This record gives sequence, C-alpha cells and structure tokens, in this order.
Amino acid sequence: MEQRRSNDRNKPEDSIVEKVIKIDRINKVVKGGKRLAFRAFVIAGDQNGKVGLGLGKSKEVPAAIKKGVEKARKHLVNINIVNGTLPHEVIGEYGSARVILKPARPGTGVIAGGAVRILLESLGLKNVVAKSLASRNPINCARAALVGLQQCKDLKSESAIRGKQLPVFQGTH
Repeated sequence: MEQRRSNDRNKPEDSIVEKVIKIDRINKVVKGGKRLAFRAFVIAGDQNGKVGLGLGKSKEVPAAIKKGVEKARKHLVNINIVNGTLPHEVIGEYGSARVILKPARPGTGVIAGGAVRILLESLGLKNVVAKSLASRNPINCARAALVGLQQCKDLKSESAIRGKQLPVFQGTH
C-alpha cells in the first residue's frame, strides 16, 4: 500500500485544463408538473494538441459539471498543430453552425469568439483566426470547430498518400 502512494507521487502532474462554457436549466414536463434539471457544457484540453468536449446532465449543478468534465476528458482528440498554428485553412460544419479556421502569422494571437476561442486556447493554438457563421449556439459552434480541426492534415502522411514531396513553406502563413 505504501508503494502505491509513492508511485502516485512520481506520476507527472495532470495538466488538463477544464473550462465550463455554459450551464442551462432544463425542464422535463411530466404528469405531475415539471422536473427541473441542469446541463453543463465543458471543454477540456492539455494545451499541447489534445482537446475534448463534454455535455453533462444532472439534477444538481455540481454533478452536471462533474459529468461534463468526465465526458470531455474521456473524449480527448489529437489535433495536428504546426508551430503554434494550424497547418492549413479548414471549414468545420455541425448542424447549421459553420466555423472557418485560418492559420495566422506569429504574434497574431487567438482571434475568435465565445466557445470557439476557449476551444482553441485549450488546444494550445497561439496564432489562429476563426469566424463563426450561421449559428450562435456555443455548443454547436464548438462542435463545428472541432470537426474542422479534425480535418487538419499532417505533412508526412499526406506526402506518403500522394507519393511525392509537397512544397510547403513553414512560417509563411
């Protein structure tokens, strides 16, 4: 038992950042009236290329947040990052939400709004420009941004698929 504790101390510290984006009060209409519950939308990321979204529901706010954090940590996704920005421009769609994500020059910072900004910062992007179109719903915008981020291609794997060297100039974005 003592050895187990010493192993826990030797583990690297968990560096996943969790942020609650939105807490909603939801009602379910039943025979006797309305049942009140809460829904929490959470984004978790290690600021080094992994990010996840979680939606937790419960009758109490802390329980809903805890469920959202667990789901976000469980569904972490690896995203391709090149020098603190994206490798190329992408458009993500989820439902009616559309998000355009563009790489930016060093020193630009994260130019985005709402849940998309928090998602990009949790991912660890330093220079990126994003624009949300069509929908203002933070959950759908964040999911659209994640769909777009998952479309980012890796230079080595893309060169292998095409069977030739690709002319890419790093740092000219």
